[in-house]
Amino acid sequence: MRVSHFSSLLLATWLLASCEPSSAQSQPSTSAHGLLKTDSASNIRPDQQVRQGLLAQTAEHFRRWSDDFEKRVTPQQIEEYQQRLRAEFILRIGGLPAMTPLEPVITGTVWRSGYRVEKLLFQSQPQFYVTAALFLPDSQRFAPPWPAVVILCGHSADGKLQDGYQRGAALAALNGLAALIVDPIGQGERLQLPDSSGKSLSPTVEHTVVGTAAIPLGWNTARWMIHDAMRSIDYLQSRQDILPERIGAMGNSGGGTQVSYLMALDPRVRAAAPSCYLTAVERLLETIGPQDAEQNIFGQIAIGLDHADYMMLRAPQPTLIACATRDFFDIGGTWSSYRQAKRLYERLGHGRHVELVEVEAEHGWHPQLRRTSVQFMLQHLAGRLGEIEDPQVQPLTAEEMQVTPAGQVLQIADARSVLDHMRDECQRLAALRTQQPLSTEALIDAARQRAGIRRLDLIPQPDVRWCAQATIDRFRDLPLSSHAELRPLILQTHDGIELPGVVARPLKASRTPADDADQSLHPVGLFLHSGFASALEPDGQVAQLVAQGRTVLALDVRGVGETTPGGKHWYSQRFGTSAGNAMIAYLLGQSLVGQRCEDCLVAARWLSGHTGGQPVDIIASGELTIPALHAAVVQPELIGNLEIRDGLKSWSELSRAPLLENQVSGVVHGALQEYDLPDLEAHLGARLVTPQ
Repeated sequence: MRVSHFSSLLLATWLLASCEPSSAQSQPSTSAHGLLKTDSASNIRPDQQVRQGLLAQTAEHFRRWSDDFEKRVTPQQIEEYQQRLRAEFILRIGGLPAMTPLEPVITGTVWRSGYRVEKLLFQSQPQFYVTAALFLPDSQRFAPPWPAVVILCGHSADGKLQDGYQRGAALAALNGLAALIVDPIGQGERLQLPDSSGKSLSPTVEHTVVGTAAIPLGWNTARWMIHDAMRSIDYLQSRQDILPERIGAMGNSGGGTQVSYLMALDPRVRAAAPSCYLTAVERLLETIGPQDAEQNIFGQIAIGLDHADYMMLRAPQPTLIACATRDFFDIGGTWSSYRQAKRLYERLGHGRHVELVEVEAEHGWHPQLRRTSVQFMLQHLAGRLGEIEDPQVQPLTAEEMQVTPAGQVLQIADARSVLDHMRDECQRLAALRTQQPLSTEALIDAARQRAGIRRLDLIPQPDVRWCAQATIDRFRDLPLSSHAELRPLILQTHDGIELPGVVARPLKASRTPADDADQSLHPVGLFLHSGFASALEPDGQVAQLVAQGRTVLALDVRGVGETTPGGKHWYSQRFGTSAGNAMIAYLLGQSLVGQRCEDCLVAARWLSGHTGGQPVDIIASGELTIPALHAAVVQPELIGNLEIRDGLKSWSELSRAPLLENQVSGVVHGALQEYDLPDLEAHLGARLVTPQ
């Protein structure tokens, strides 16, 4: 094992000189080891620092979005913007699959008063089955061919069976529109992660489990949803009883998300009515935060893809925003986006083609929103205005609605899942990486670019504050202080994140003059764990390292220890405490891996600068192994050896074991297109140390 060396005498002098803080540097805390406090000027608590730092970055992008909007005036400028942003949108979800034969099958028909329902099974990709229900008007009242509308479901586990979606489809059919309700992945008959009893996670959790595994591939859960919706239009256009040029789309909540994407990307959607989704990304982040995986597009804030853009990308085609006053999707953001879209539509001379209907209610596809959406479709697809028929209907039962023989598509013998797609892509990319391995320089560059890690000379120096004497005295009460000198400190990064930690070094009494003269006895290390305080047990790993003669900086990088985000977990505890912040970074086109890697690098640079410029070893565990691995690869002259424990072995593993927990903070968008974690480990060679 190669060790990094420094002068013990130099370090002793540095510690004695540096640890005499002024009273103004004191960082009182109520916790046993806590070093951070709520900022008196901004009132930002330690557990809010990372989120607020990310939100500060978004502000400049939102200002730029507004500036760009004001410059987009002429039809040519608007068309260029639409073409550019559509292409960028598709690129950032990983592209769309190829168009293959649909192989549609009607598995049954159910009759109701005034309409009938055909139960439909088709393949949006080979052996990738989609279940749907097609509500058709009474041909005696409304002669075919009919206009048609695709209804995309929100996050109901029942999918197309859900009462509100059935009522919306029946309302359309009773008034002369064909209506196709489509089960999204993870809902209805399309569970992708069923357990042995056939049940699955909640839709939002399943979508995010899938999305987490998809991120390293450069894919997004929305990729499957958008493609399925487009293939639904393909199916409708293939029927003789449907008018192929008169297709609309409507849906609520998560279905509103899907409609927003579909209407922005597919020009065949002549009229669109997303419900209870559209707001503004800025208000979303200030209120409920990022939503589940398909609702977060990589880098969308950085490229200027806001909710208003979903409407403006289709201008001047007719669009209705259906919304609710007390929705958790902020109504102020909804009106702001409506205003911006309205202004752009006016620039094209079609201001009346974008409308808004608001109901005094909470989140949901309320009867008024369904009626107004159907009226909007009739106006723009059938040329009919006025009141519509809205009689009581009898929704289909689960048995009547069931499309597949066993009630789930994955029970079909040759069925393939989203996990099969991801495993295939992982294998394809692994073969390419084997056939065309990256050079050392190319691998380092790929790790930097994918994770968003700047060169060390571009990362500002941290502001280092040693803690006051009262805090030092408090640490002297710890059992570990009988074996080590403990010096607490705070490194504040250029973006205002405070990284608390403690320097632990062997006691003077345990060293001889010969030890101080021998520079080989005291390697220096950076210890990264779930929180530096948990590392200070008398029999813990820091104690073991000090007993070996090492000096160690045990540090909390952003989002662990004292800056662990507080409050409710993002969707589910399984995604980890920092998942919400990781998603904000993702929306910015960044990664929490890259930001934590930079924390490692600035800490190691500071430590090395006080130890004669020698390389720094890193010991990391859990979710911090991936940032540490990147740090060791991109800065080999600074980082010596790397020892990692209990971390993810490979991003490809996420498609094989998707239920692994706490992985959102450790994924890097599109990294598998150039490298996987074992490639980085192989690059380190002997510098990668096997834990004892």
